[in-house]
This record gives sequence, structure tokens and C-alpha cells, in this order.
Amino acid sequence: MKIAIVEDDINMRKSLEIAMSDYEEFEVKTYKNAKDALKNLDDSFNLVITDINMPGMDGIEFVKELNGRYEVIIMTGNATLNRAIESIHLGVKDFLLKPFDVDTLISAIEREDKIQKVQKSVPSTQKSTDGFLGKSEALTKVLNIADKASKTDASILLLGQSGVGKEVFASYIHKNSPRAKKPFIAINMAAIPENLIESELFGFEKGAFTDASEAKAGQFELANGGTLFLDEIGEMPYSVQAKLLRALQEREVRRLGSAKAIKIDIRVISATNANLHDKIKTGEFREDLYYRLNTIPLHIPPLYERKDEILQIAEAMVKQNCEKYGFELKTFSEAAKKQLLKYKWPGNIRELISVVERSVILSETQEIQKEELFLEVRS
Repeated sequence: MKIAIVEDDINMRKSLEIAMSDYEEFEVKTYKNAKDALKNLDDSFNLVITDINMPGMDGIEFVKELNGRYEVIIMTGNATLNRAIESIHLGVKDFLLKPFDVDTLISAIEREDKIQKVQKSVPSTQKSTDGFLGKSEALTKVLNIADKASKTDASILLLGQSGVGKEVFASYIHKNSPRAKKPFIAINMAAIPENLIESELFGFEKGAFTDASEAKAGQFELANGGTLFLDEIGEMPYSVQAKLLRALQEREVRRLGSAKAIKIDIRVISATNANLHDKIKTGEFREDLYYRLNTIPLHIPPLYERKDEILQIAEAMVKQNCEKYGFELKTFSEAAKKQLLKYKWPGNIRELISVVERSVILSETQEIQKEELFLEVRS
């Protein structure tokens, strides 16, 4: 297993290097800051362990830049624990609370190593977690609005915290709309480099820029007749927002390098966990675009307001993961169930699904224990 450790404190960094040198199964590279790490990280790395408090780019910004390409363990002290817990939204699955001993570090790495090995042993064509895995009164209220909205062509803005299932809602609306048999195209604004967003959305002609060796249709064209889901719309660069607004108003797009207008017939659903009103005030988001996208706002409540779903989702995911990895069916102990219900789930359903998969892989018996959820350090 190849590991990158990012730590600005030279004494801590050297101590970790010395401690890890005793373990031949781990290849460790250390970096004094996030920018150095970003320059050197490639596909050969399996795990990143990073501090939070670092000069320049801190650990949270660093994790954002990694954009889910690597599994991450956060090193944190009590003073930064709340910030570390916030990183759950970004997919961080484990924490090391300073000061920690070598055994604690190695245990965390070995857990991640075991998880990755089990995951790699299963073909990637396994069933995904599409659809709603639980029911609650809060969910039913939102679905009732979604059902009514799905019958129209009105633009819908999905609002809610990261991990609440906004793409699942967008897919549900599409599948229950008159456009159900046409394409559903989802695109995450935060995952596309700013200089590529325009060509990704609107397409380009051959020769439009240096690497444009052939013409390519954009996501608007690919979604024609169906639904285009624009996730993390609040992260769209201001310079592109005017072009998006024009495409929605005129119902046509122009590929980069072309003067020809291409007619489009699509329904747009967008989503954000950002406060767009604040972004409008600071000049980061166009007010006219906001009103164009926000014909029907749909607020998706966080998981802690949908407690009836927690055990339903957890048990459904246990069954699915046991089937996925070829394990006999596992269950939760009563203490584990209480822990699942007690925990606040800042990362919402995405975090719950991750925690359950992890516990299924790491549990030593057919009954998953409270300790095997590894939620204590996050609470």
C-alpha cells in the first residue's frame, strides 16, 4: 500500500517516517505541505493522511482539491476536531486524534487497507445504491411535492446539505416525468475544472481550441428530450452563468467554435448545498439565473430530521454489501443500532452508506458491534 503523509511540522513528519519505516508492506512518502503533495500525487497512491492546520492550503482545502480521488485520513487535535468532522461532507472516513501512538496509526491504515482489498476483489459492475432505501414522514412530504413537480416541465432547484440524496431526487423526478424514456444526464459543477465547464456543457467544434481534434456534443445536446441535472450549481463560474441563462431562455446552444445555434428541448433540475442568496449579494451568482432555476424550490431535509430512515437504510445497505462481497448476512447489535440512531450524521445518507460498508467489511462476526462502526471519534 502506497501512502502519502502531509504534515507541516518537521518533528511530527520525521517521527511518522521513522515509525512507518518498520513496516515493509507500506510505502510511505511525506510532504511538508499540501501544494507539494498535489504536485506529486498520482494513481499509484492508495491513501492520503493529512494534518488540518497547515500554512498556505489547509487540510480541508487540500481534501477538496483531491476531489475524492484518494481515501483520506485526517490528523487532528481537539482544537480542530469540529473542522475535521465537517470534512465528512468531503468523504473523509477516519480521524487520528493527536497525540496518537504508532499502533493507532497502523490500525487505521490496516483498516483502510483491508477495505480497499475487499472492494477491489469485487467487479465494479455491482448494483448501485439508486433509489430511496427508507421511509419517513419528512421524506414523504418532500416526495409529494416532487411527484407534483415531476408532471410539469418547470425548473426545479433542490436544496439541502451535502449527502442528503439530491441526485436520487433528481432521478426520481425524471423517472416520474413525461420525459422518463429520454436521457437523464447528471453533471457536477464542482468536479469540472473551470476552464472546461463551457465546452462540457455546450460542446465544441473541431479546431475550436488546441486539443479539439474532433467535434464533440455538449451535455445539453446529449440530454435533448430528457433531463439535465446540474449538481452544485452554486460552484458554476460567474462567466459561464450568463451563457447558461441564455441557453435556458432561448432553448438553444452554440458549440465553442461555431456560430450555428442548435435547438434543445430539455428539463433542467439543479441542486446546491450553498446559500445562493448570499452568493447573489457577494456578486458570485446571477440573480436572474437564480429565478430562472428556482421555479419550484425543493428542500430535502438532513438525515437527522429523518430518523425513521436510519436503520432502514443501514439494514438495506448491510444486505446489499453482504451480497456484493459474498458474505453471509450480517446484523447490527442492539448497541450498534442505538449508536446509529444517536449519531448526528453530518455527512447524511452518503456518510451512513460509507460507515455501513466499512463495518460490514471490518466486522469480525455476523453481528456488527458498536465499536466496529468507528463513530465515537466523530461524535
